[in-house]
Amino acid sequence: MEALRLLRSRTVVLPVRDIDTDQIIPARFLTTTTREGLGAHLFEDWRYGPDGAARPEFVLNRPEAGGCAILVAGHNFGCGSSREHAAWALRDFGVRAVVSTQIADIFRNNALKNGLLPVIVEPDVHGWLLEHPGAQVSIDVQSTTLTLPSGTAVRFALEPFARYCLLNGIDELGFLLARESEIAAYEARLGSA
Repeated sequence: MEALRLLRSRTVVLPVRDIDTDQIIPARFLTTTTREGLGAHLFEDWRYGPDGAARPEFVLNRPEAGGCAILVAGHNFGCGSSREHAAWALRDFGVRAVVSTQIADIFRNNALKNGLLPVIVEPDVHGWLLEHPGAQVSIDVQSTTLTLPSGTAVRFALEPFARYCLLNGIDELGFLLARESEIAAYEARLGSA
């Protein structure tokens, strides 16, 4: 997993409330156990028509969305089922952070385990971001701040373990594997007791 320390990006805005995981990645694409390729199906039913043609009016299909790594979404993002594929699809598409006033707990946990940063901000900051699509913002994982173009920095909550994993580009398994010798020493002490 790629470390995430400081993210500077323009925002892409999807101001829809209650975006659930089936909208993020429809259930018909859950047949894979790999993370690669799911970005092509991110918001599939919103991005493409029945004939498979891209809908030019959908925000992620617009040229100005290219290269944006920060998605500003409506209230209550990631609700619905617990599918980890939703975080995989966002990451595979190139999104590194999702900003909203509320992010569903299960989605939030899945996101953090896959190097996707969920950022919850106050309604006034969220409202400004919604009104200014394409704004250049910075997210500092170490200091847990989101900085607006004006220089205003706002704090967001992030558990210390999740922050450690993001900063070091590891997941929970990587964290444990890095402590393999400590675990073996502990087990050896238990075996001799």
